[in-house]
Amino acid sequence: MELRTLLYRKDERIGIITLNRPKALNALNEELINELSVLMDYISADNEVQVVIITGGDRAFAAGGDIAFMANTDSLQAEKFVESIRVAFDKIEHLDKPVIAAISGLALGGECELALTCDIRIAAEGSSIGQPEINLGIIPGAGGTQRLTRTVGPGWAKYLVMAGLPIGTDIALKIGLITAIAPKDQLMEEAVKIARIMAAKSPVAIKAAKRCLNYGMNVDLPSALSYEIKTWAALFSTEDQKEGMKAFLEKRKPVYQGR
Repeated sequence: MELRTLLYRKDERIGIITLNRPKALNALNEELINELSVLMDYISADNEVQVVIITGGDRAFAAGGDIAFMANTDSLQAEKFVESIRVAFDKIEHLDKPVIAAISGLALGGECELALTCDIRIAAEGSSIGQPEINLGIIPGAGGTQRLTRTVGPGWAKYLVMAGLPIGTDIALKIGLITAIAPKDQLMEEAVKIARIMAAKSPVAIKAAKRCLNYGMNVDLPSALSYEIKTWAALFSTEDQKEGMKAFLEKRKPVYQGR
């Protein structure tokens, strides 16, 4: 698979995606989005990969959408572009494997929205995160008004979207936009450490957990609880459940097969 705007490598059971448009601070354009969409399909079909990390290198997770690309775009072109982003981002959100965003530097606009599709967000000290689209006469169009509200609540979402001001890692951690802060030179080490913890779990249980968590955020509580019960009970027909409980009783580490 040939990639021009992304780098991809596997570290044992971890797939690591690095946005690779350094001259544009990893700003999103059509090529990057198309490659990301194809790569997510590839990762989804790769049973060796249990956890994914998305990062942008040291300078920037990314500085949002490519303004030079969008400046002369009309409404129909803009809708087509953002629909392609939605397809790629939905693939990340609904991937049946945990996805960790490792943020360093800027995560603005579309890249904040990209981070919001990930299950866990870790940021390097000194990073800036926000939705500055309002400063360009537009609003977030790739999930920023919706995923952000579900993540940090309406008050902070409205502040970030309508003031257009970025926030630092301390505030981002306080409001739940990120889950951890790491020294810049230890960001990937921390992300890989968390990824390895998850990769050691039952793949079947991890898939079920992510499915339940995502489903429950979008339905009423009684429906979510019923779905959780059904999913929980179904795991008792898996080999991983038998192995996990047997290993616990035998005081050893389980060896999961993903079945």
